[in-house]
Amino acid sequence: MDLRQLRYFVQIAETRNFSRAAEYLRIAQPSLSQQIRNLEDDLGVELFKRHARGVTLTDLGHQFYDHARRILLGVERARDVIQAHSNNPTGKISVGLPTSAARNFSLPMFRAVAERQPNITLHIVEAMSGYLDDFMQSGRLDVALLYDHKAFENVAWTELIVEELVLFVHPADRIARKREVRFKDVFDEPVVLPGRPHVLRNVIETLAAKSDVDINVIDCDSLPAIAKLVSRERYRAIMPHFAFHEEIERHEMVPISIISPTPSWRLSVVVSERTMNPRGSAAVAAIMADVMSELVAAGQWKARLLDLHHPRLTSS
Repeated sequence: MDLRQLRYFVQIAETRNFSRAAEYLRIAQPSLSQQIRNLEDDLGVELFKRHARGVTLTDLGHQFYDHARRILLGVERARDVIQAHSNNPTGKISVGLPTSAARNFSLPMFRAVAERQPNITLHIVEAMSGYLDDFMQSGRLDVALLYDHKAFENVAWTELIVEELVLFVHPADRIARKREVRFKDVFDEPVVLPGRPHVLRNVIETLAAKSDVDINVIDCDSLPAIAKLVSRERYRAIMPHFAFHEEIERHEMVPISIISPTPSWRLSVVVSERTMNPRGSAAVAAIMADVMSELVAAGQWKARLLDLHHPRLTSS
């Protein structure tokens, strides 16, 4: 048994298909199949059940998968720990991005890291902010962008921007030409919102309770689905302006400011103190702060900048 066989096994287990795994690993399928047969012979057990649609793990295969993942992760972290003490940050950094920011932030982020820290590899994890909080707490992420995040002892953070939430409507909506709408009037018709525990939902429900407003909501946790519900089905939705920047440019949606009161949240760069690569994580966090500042200054990210001078976010 060797690390190569473990990587092959994990890839097949996750794709559930030898052909797709071989394509991803860039090796010939017969060679991949032979490696797995050798591994099964070495272990003396069958790891996969073969069928017409692909493969599934056997009971023992599931157990071996858990061990294989831990072994490969341990090897990767050992490499990152050693490389993190070199003069230049290197290694893989796991970055969590909230869904509403990931669409338009990922590409400039990738470009900036490739230019300024070419020895760092990014692993982007997109999820709702509440889940990213949990991932940071458990040590699954090195750095994250979080909205109104929870305060944990094992993370350091800097609040970077304040972002207002706006009402998105179809261009043919009867209020599409309005520049602003009162919060209590937003819910005259059903509004699409992410379900609990999404931070945006909590912001709206808290504001509604304080304003004595009854909300009329349709739950949807998929940002692409929300976009289609507004642009094609003519529903209304509350989201940050940045989430649907492209749809606005294509005139598929119209953003309307919400007033009396205006819902908003704060976005922070959060760095895990459990990271196995502190130098790399600090470098990535600094780049994230710079990219956010540039997008806000350019008017692409409709938000207000806060203090960016934080010791954890100082570029090296």
